[in-house]
Amino acid sequence: MKKTPIIFFGTEDFSAVSLQKLIDEGFEIAGIITKPDSRKGRGQKFQAPKVKRIGEKFNIPVLQPQKISEITDFVKKFEKPAGVLVSFGRIIPQEIIDLFTPAIVNVHPSLLPKYRGPSPIESAILNGDEKTGVSLMKLSKEMDAGDVYSQEEIKLSKTETASELYEICGKIGAEMLVRDLPKIISGEIKGLKQDDSQAEYCQLLKKSDALLAQDKQTAEQAEQQIRAFEIFPKSKIKLGEHLIIVKSAKVASSNPENLPLTLKFAKGTFLKIERLITPNGKETAAESFENGYLK
Repeated sequence: MKKTPIIFFGTEDFSAVSLQKLIDEGFEIAGIITKPDSRKGRGQKFQAPKVKRIGEKFNIPVLQPQKISEITDFVKKFEKPAGVLVSFGRIIPQEIIDLFTPAIVNVHPSLLPKYRGPSPIESAILNGDEKTGVSLMKLSKEMDAGDVYSQEEIKLSKTETASELYEICGKIGAEMLVRDLPKIISGEIKGLKQDDSQAEYCQLLKKSDALLAQDKQTAEQAEQQIRAFEIFPKSKIKLGEHLIIVKSAKVASSNPENLPLTLKFAKGTFLKIERLITPNGKETAAESFENGYLK
């Protein structure tokens, strides 16, 4: 049977997990659409998205359009291509969606219709959820509102960091694509409409979200934020004159010894900081920071 050409949309490292899995399993990736190279790191050097590097390794055409409409002629070269989109980060207009048969299949790391939007993994951790999951859905012009093809549930231990949950969801999403994409293409799996009345939305994270609020958050909420914002925007707090990034912390029952890095939060709760990044950018244990900065 002739393989269906698949055009892959993705930008983040999370996208690369699915792309590599599809290649490894013998799917015909006809092209990769990703964002232009961007400046990253302290040196602000141009870096290519990981999916681009994978494409170059396997001699797959890579397009990095400034405007998404620029891919139209490329897509039209293929007969009934299917699309796969994983963490692309740009809106796909309907005239592009309509070029694909039967759809562009989107990997979304939540149990839709919960956490439509750009930060579902962080939101599940931030809100202390007991479960989350991954959905395969039909891309629609409305954000994360398309028909759902399949879902896998993930139980949460409430200790996961954002990077750990990204890795878990990335692997599960890749396995779901390998298992279900052929059945979606053949029409064996039909999408089910989402219940819009149950939709919940998550927001794009901003640098200004980073500050911990001792007067408004409980220690438990602060600890959840630290794990949720581990990658971006990171969680910050001011200790004396020093603004630090909190890497890890745990809820404490009290602070009888008045330790400077066991902090009081709302409702009489306490948070013990364990690891942090100092103002000069060095990661250290709380005790070392206390000895070096607070004495």
